[in-house]
Amino acid sequence: MTRIDAKFAALKAQGRKAFVSYLMAGDPDIATSAAVMAKLPAAGVDIIELGMPFTDPMADGPTIQLAGQRALAGGQTLQKTLDMVAAFRKTDDTTPIVLMGYYNPIFSRGVDRFVADAKAAGIDGLIVVDLPPEEDAELCIPAQAAGLNFIRLATPTTDAKRLPKVLQNTSGFVYYVSITGITGAAAAQATDVGPEVARIKASTDLPVIVGFGITTPEAARTIAGVADGCVVGSAIVKRIADGATPDEVASFVASLAEGAHSA
Repeated sequence: MTRIDAKFAALKAQGRKAFVSYLMAGDPDIATSAAVMAKLPAAGVDIIELGMPFTDPMADGPTIQLAGQRALAGGQTLQKTLDMVAAFRKTDDTTPIVLMGYYNPIFSRGVDRFVADAKAAGIDGLIVVDLPPEEDAELCIPAQAAGLNFIRLATPTTDAKRLPKVLQNTSGFVYYVSITGITGAAAAQATDVGPEVARIKASTDLPVIVGFGITTPEAARTIAGVADGCVVGSAIVKRIADGATPDEVASFVASLAEGAHSA
């Protein structure tokens, strides 16, 4: 059982929904992002999604694209991201951490080396946006063999024919993308999301977490109410871009977490 599996089991026993927060590693600099990350568990975050900065983030809108550019300009690398997780683990050995990003940096490092290093650093799961199920042998299978969850995205365009393929070899949770488009592009609507989550849950026992388009505590509550939890990314990243201190970011995150947990 991974930390992700254990977290969802605990939340289920408590009758609570999950709150997942996204943070770009190294944005605006390593020290600031590490300081924000350290404050997330106390702010009510159940699972941390840590972005791996990449030059061509095809699923992300301007807010997260710019965060990646700032991180890269500041010298962030995949190794420094793993080091950031290892440092976090010295004081927190329970909060699940999911690396989210794209395959190129992993491929460049080498899959076997990456999987071993990620596991050693304390990573629990991977979301790799540009690796479809047809490429499971590339990373998904080796990652799961090493004890890492491989989390897949389902979207409004994932039809009944495609869904079984998407769920194949998925573990940890299913990440449902609430909108057709990039991160931060539109607001998630519970009336649209609810039936889609129900459709996915009819085909899997995995938790379904909804992301994209959630920016306020009320939206977190509403969306978590029709799923097993929600993810907020762009709204948090924007606070960092606007110069909020780690304490100010943590206060905002706490309001979002309270929204999700009240669902």
